[in-house]
Amino acid sequence: MLIQPILDKLGSLKLVGMREGLREQMESPACRKLSFEDRLGMLLDQEWDLRQTRKQTRRMRVARFRETAVIEDLDFSVSRGLDRSQVLALTQEDWIRQHLNVIVTGPTGAGKTYLACALGQSACRNGVSVRYFQISKLLQKITYARADGSSPKFFENLAKTQLLVIDDWLRNPLTESQTPDLLEILEDRYGRASTLLATQIPVSDWHDRLGNPTLSDAVMDRIIHNAYRLELKGESMRKRRSPLTHSGHKDI
Repeated sequence: MLIQPILDKLGSLKLVGMREGLREQMESPACRKLSFEDRLGMLLDQEWDLRQTRKQTRRMRVARFRETAVIEDLDFSVSRGLDRSQVLALTQEDWIRQHLNVIVTGPTGAGKTYLACALGQSACRNGVSVRYFQISKLLQKITYARADGSSPKFFENLAKTQLLVIDDWLRNPLTESQTPDLLEILEDRYGRASTLLATQIPVSDWHDRLGNPTLSDAVMDRIIHNAYRLELKGESMRKRRSPLTHSGHKDI
């Protein structure tokens, strides 16, 4: 049997995993002893795995995370205030299927961004669509979209995203004109999708930073009542990992 025409057809059908798997089988004497069903199953598994890997890579690229972060590298020491069981439960994505939210708070440098990115990347690995924004860049993106007329499409894409991660939430107070835009995003997502907010600003201070007293309650109502809360504690992780000593010199 001529194998090359089969390989060419698999390539034309974009069955790249099966094509490479068939090549490997033809070069393996052990594989030739397997039944047709076993060999076909192996080819399908390779095609499936390749497609899942490509989808995950695409989701990660679209998300545009600020950091490459994994749950396995999190520091669960008591001083940080992280509940291991709660964090691990949030990697199971039940909260996303239930359209709940997560609020990550803590002082500067405590690792909020890393935790937010780790949860987001865990969601990506589980087939969830994710977008990550620092709030300043999200507001800038909205301004540009309003100016060029693409805001309806941008808001629609955000609404369809299963998990929206907003970092540095309310680090700077919003202007009165910015609050309605965030309310529109949160309104579109309420009860339909999940939002993760990471911030150094305590929830008790949010109302005064939302810029529009009339809409502040509406924004708060769509976030905090159906949200898990993770509060990080301890000194700055950046300080702990710095190669410099307290005197400003590097240890040798």
